[in-house]
Amino acid sequence: MRTGLAASLIAVAALLAGAPAGAAPFGVQLGTDRLVVDAPAGFADSAAFGSPRLTELAESLADASSRVLVFALSDADTRRFAAGDPLELRRYVIAVTPRATERERMSAAQFAALVETVARGLGAPPPAGTEIVNYLRQRPPQQAHLLAELRRDPQVLSVMQGTMVPQPGRWIDGEPVFKVSSMTVALIGGRALYLSAFSAYNGPADTEWVRTVAERWVEDLQRLNR
Repeated sequence: MRTGLAASLIAVAALLAGAPAGAAPFGVQLGTDRLVVDAPAGFADSAAFGSPRLTELAESLADASSRVLVFALSDADTRRFAAGDPLELRRYVIAVTPRATERERMSAAQFAALVETVARGLGAPPPAGTEIVNYLRQRPPQQAHLLAELRRDPQVLSVMQGTMVPQPGRWIDGEPVFKVSSMTVALIGGRALYLSAFSAYNGPADTEWVRTVAERWVEDLQRLNR
């Protein structure tokens, strides 16, 4: 019994110790097709941990009508999870696909129609050079607001959004938290994937990080599924 327990603990420790280096791409069966997915560099897919708690968290972050393909923690949060500490979730990424269409291949025309529908619901971005925090303070809280369009072509629509999250206190409300995120809709392997990278916002470095991850992640997934 003790030998088996020790072996299990060693296996879990090895998995968590190796997670920050990044796991290899893996396949996901969607209908008759097998899609290859991966997390961006510096992130570890939470499915590798086999944790029901992380699975529940991933599902809570996605729409109920979507299937979670990747929910990846930063290296820092991976170490916190390994140590049993609370997750900070300052940065994380998630990829989903609509359950209603996951078994059927989507044509270029169908994807173009989807992009038009998504784009119409985004609203208009603020003028270039607008200070993000001041802008979000003037917008409804708890909602994602368009900040900039990052990419738009026949296979990808990618935008940056911002959200103000109030921090209610017992006696007085605290300073709200500001977040920036990417929202990318991409036609990959004949399926519509929604890719998002989230970061707390403390300055321009965070928007640049979101922009870079959004660009590289979709390019990596396109390459893996050529």
